[in-house]
Amino acid sequence: MNILGISAFYHDSAAALVRDGHIVAAAQEERFTRKKHDPGFPTQAVRYCLAEAGLAADQLDAVAFYDKPIQKFSRILETYMGVAPKGLRSFMMALPVWLKQKLWIPLEIEAALEQAGIQMPTELYFPEHHESHAASAFYPSPFESAAILTVDGVGEWATSTIGHGRGNQVDMLSELRFPHSLGLLYSAFTYYTGFKVNSGEYKLMGLAPYGKPVYVDLIFDQLLDLREDGSFRLNLDYFGYLDGLTMTNRRFDALFGGPPRPSESDLTEREMDIAASIQVVTEEIVLKMARHARAITGEKQLCMAGGVALNCVANGRLLREGIFDDIWIQPAAGDAGGALGCALVAWHQIKGQPRTADSQHDQMSGTYLGPEFSDDEIGEFLQARGYPATKPDAADWAPAIAKLIAEENVIGLCQGRMEFGPRALGGRSIIGDARSTKMQSIMNLKIKYRESFRPFAPSCLEESVSEYFEMDQPSPFMLLVAQVRKERCIGLEGSENLSARERINQIRSDIPAITHVDYSARVQTVNRDTSPRYYDIIKAFERLTGYGVIINTSFNVRGEPIVCTPEDAYRCFMRTEMDILVLGGYILDKKHQPPFEDKTNWREDFVLD
Repeated sequence: MNILGISAFYHDSAAALVRDGHIVAAAQEERFTRKKHDPGFPTQAVRYCLAEAGLAADQLDAVAFYDKPIQKFSRILETYMGVAPKGLRSFMMALPVWLKQKLWIPLEIEAALEQAGIQMPTELYFPEHHESHAASAFYPSPFESAAILTVDGVGEWATSTIGHGRGNQVDMLSELRFPHSLGLLYSAFTYYTGFKVNSGEYKLMGLAPYGKPVYVDLIFDQLLDLREDGSFRLNLDYFGYLDGLTMTNRRFDALFGGPPRPSESDLTEREMDIAASIQVVTEEIVLKMARHARAITGEKQLCMAGGVALNCVANGRLLREGIFDDIWIQPAAGDAGGALGCALVAWHQIKGQPRTADSQHDQMSGTYLGPEFSDDEIGEFLQARGYPATKPDAADWAPAIAKLIAEENVIGLCQGRMEFGPRALGGRSIIGDARSTKMQSIMNLKIKYRESFRPFAPSCLEESVSEYFEMDQPSPFMLLVAQVRKERCIGLEGSENLSARERINQIRSDIPAITHVDYSARVQTVNRDTSPRYYDIIKAFERLTGYGVIINTSFNVRGEPIVCTPEDAYRCFMRTEMDILVLGGYILDKKHQPPFEDKTNWREDFVLD
């Protein structure tokens, strides 16, 4: 049975194709349209999934959509009626989109399938938003049974849920309801510190280690009433998202000593301290929710999804606290993952189909679920465009790339299937030498065109992770933060007394390019079975240098989606100061490329977005 899952109309629209419970394909629409966090109907992602599955016109059996639009619309109406006449402007902005598009999902789906030459199936399902999140967390996990925690901004009404997964069933046990939301609370602070809501939250998390959590008591005293089970009530007098067009209001400004930071302006100690404070608060709430989930389910394993599950600092602390023996987090934890979750709800929950789990291996295929381009296709592309490249023998490919990394080249890597979710994991990555003292600055300022405080993550051989980090378990999706081992650290004592600028430029370990200001790292472990070619690169680098760890960041510039095609990769390569581009089996040197004519104002479109 072929089931197409779709998420759309909020942010990070996506499609996924599940065949008899097996995940065949999944991708976000942004990767095809080149619009970051594209919220539109995922027409191109749908086409890709159908093509990857090789479906004939009459072979699609069911479609699932990741939430219930009517319930969501009723929440918007009820919210407006509760605050009217305030909120009229925001309500009038939202209403036309709902009346023209969001209430007509079946017609949108039928039109997209018709464009792809596929007949509309008779079966169409609408699971609830957090049910889709919970399914995306539990069903692909390695666990036969587990507690499930989902935390985000808001679905229909729920903002956080606790569920219980057993076999092929997911039971939703409790929920926190709008307007009380951890995701919206974190987004409010994202907005206040000058970052963009629904995309800048990870910047706030990266900024937190530069500050001191001096506002924690103020947040708990004035903004929320937290209970032991992790539920809470927000003091809505300080927030603007119910009746205005901003996340916070003037009372919030007065509480924290001034208006929100203008976007792109200099970061001050205030923003750093605010970031540190809301991070601590977030972790405390997540810990309480997790303890309650353990208590009411009795499970020793936890599965997580929802946008807040991408807060890898909170995830790392949750793991260290030992509330659960093991944690599995959906790599596409945000709304994109809802497309996968709703398809799995249809297969397991609605159709009652069985599920198998071996307690060790998940079903995500390393989350390499997007398009792949063969060497023949890449060769034809290069020849047609006149782009010079070399193609080493298969046995020499990884050693050649490892040598280039060791020579401190910045390398764009586009090989294998594209990753599903927000993290690049070696399929569409920019890689470099973690030992380099200048690589973080070079990558931030000359490659990614982003804020200098932003950290880079390491990719590490799975079997070697404990040699570099205080971690002894796999972290394949870059969703856990761990401390760099103390014996590798430099200047640990007294580093907290340095200024922010001094701390950015401080050499903190023998792998300085991936050691954050608090001596932590967002770790990706690489397994040969799941990612053989990427593993081979790191292994070859280890043979050459003695270090089984490299830098890994997403293959894009700030504000641009991760690249998908060889053409996307080449364009990004030539627009930046990257040195080398790897396209499948081919290696391209920037010095040998013809002059690149770029007629678009890409810096304005992406970097300054």
